Parts: sequence; C-alpha cells; structure tokens
Amino acid sequence: MRIGELARRAGVTTKAVRYYESLGLLTPVRLANGYRDYDEHDVRLTREIRALSRLGIPVEATRPFLECLALGHRHADDCPAALAGYRDAIDELTKRIEGLVARRAVLAAHLQEAAHRNSRLSPPTDGGEPMTDYTSLPADLPVPEDDGGGAHLPGTKMPHLELHATDGATVRLDALGAGRTVLYVYPLTGRPGTDLPEGWDSIPGARGCTPEACGFRDHHQELLAAGAARVYGLSSQDSDYQREVAERLHLPFGMLSDPGRGLAEALDLPTFTAGGLTLYKRLTLIVRDGVIEHVFYPVFPPDQHAGQVLAWLGANRLC
Repeated sequence: MRIGELARRAGVTTKAVRYYESLGLLTPVRLANGYRDYDEHDVRLTREIRALSRLGIPVEATRPFLECLALGHRHADDCPAALAGYRDAIDELTKRIEGLVARRAVLAAHLQEAAHRNSRLSPPTDGGEPMTDYTSLPADLPVPEDDGGGAHLPGTKMPHLELHATDGATVRLDALGAGRTVLYVYPLTGRPGTDLPEGWDSIPGARGCTPEACGFRDHHQELLAAGAARVYGLSSQDSDYQREVAERLHLPFGMLSDPGRGLAEALDLPTFTAGGLTLYKRLTLIVRDGVIEHVFYPVFPPDQHAGQVLAWLGANRLC
C-alpha cells in the first residue's frame, strides 16, 4: 500500500510516517519504481507508535515495543525491555509532576503575598494550608433558580437611604445623580486567611463575590463608556471590611455598606442565611434618575456578570 493509505488507516499524517522511517522504526519495501510499499505489519507498528505517543512515551522511545512485536509477541509490551520503557516514562512523568507541584507552591506563595500587599491584614504565618483562592470559581457550583425575588423591582423608586462608602462619603440611594447607576448587590466578600461560612459552595449563588468585583473592576471603563454614570457594589459587610477588600482588589469604584440591610427592607430584596448571618442574594440594579430601570436576578455565573451588564448597556443605549 502507498504512504497515504497507511497514514489514513493508522490515523497519522504522512509527515509522521516519514519521521518514523527516518528513525528506523518503519522499514518499508522499495518497489522497482522507487515507491515505498507498506504492509499490514507497518500499519500495526504505526498504530502502536501513535498509541504509545498518546501515553506520553516519546516516539524515539517506542523502539523496544516495536522490537517486541517483531519478535512475534502478540502484544508490544510482552517483553522486559518494553516494561522498562513504561518505567522510564513513569519516572519522567513523576519528575514533571514534582516540578509542577513545586512551581504551584511558589505561585501560591506569590499569590498570598500579592493578596496581602495592599491589605491591612497580615498573611497567616502558622505554616498551615495555603490560602483559598477567592478570585476563581470552583467547578460545578450550584446554579441559583429564579424565585421571583426581583420581579417586583423594575419601575420602583429608590428609597431615601444613606449608606457609607469605602471612600468615606455618604451616598443617598434616592439621589445617586443623573443617568444610569449600576448597583450590584452581593452577599459576602471572602478575604485571605478568613474561612467562608460552612457549606458556602453548596448554596446556590453564594460563591463568587470576589470574581464578580474583579469583573466590574476590569470592565469599569467599558461600563462608563457604554452609558453607566457610576458603579457601586453593596453588601451588608461593614465599611472597614469593605475598605480592605477595595484596597486589596484595587477597585476603582465605591463599595456601599448596609449592615442593617435597610435596602432589603425598603425594596423587599431577597436574602438568605448562612453561618448565622443574614445576607443579600446576588442581584444587580440598573438605576436611572432614581428609578430602577432593570434588574439582573438571579446572577450567574458571577465572574461573567460584569460582561452581562456591559452587553445590556450596549443594547439599551440612551439617546
């Protein structure tokens, strides 16, 4: 058979076949016209090389396996030399894993140092487990369902409520100013060295406040360009707690503190309880000239929410 047919049947490229030949792993017969002539044995060898390569064994190291087949064994790993090839590959993989683990430890140390660089809190020095990375989301988080908790909000006027911001200002929610305000409400921002409430990741919509804040930070200028006059984050955490978060995450907008959950009472916002705390469910209000124009609820995934708000602003630009 010709090289193209061999490559097709073995699931490789003709370039790969020529490379195998250059290493002496394949030795096809040459016909009188100079063409290579491959047989079923060559197909078997090529498939074996491909399978071993997928296991991470370099093409150059497949020779003992091919020689085992050449000796008439049914399986390419029926020979001691082939078993030694497995061991060599495992040893090499172990070294790579150890190197990656070491690199991971260094990266975790850099992350912990960077996370506390702008924090008034000191990193833990007890030699315990590395800090939890709150900037990324675990896989398979439960998705919050729409329980109707935000359906009544569009068209509602913002209440006369004064809240402290992380920049020291006092913000009146019924006097946010002209134009659109993006007010994202969230439950609880995690911070390095502090455990989240027990079972936090199993509560639909709870995890993800830090990635959400980082998303609004990274898209802040785009949000303003798309028509948002201002952006605020709001939770029931106190201003001192939020100020540390804002400094550490370099947030370019103010965070509002509502420890008494006055906004929840005034607008009948949805809340939940975790770790003995009553917290806001995650939602975002688009406030225009003192009236709620649009509500995002539920919000998921939180790390992509700023992009969702940006897309809405782009599709609903003010004339």
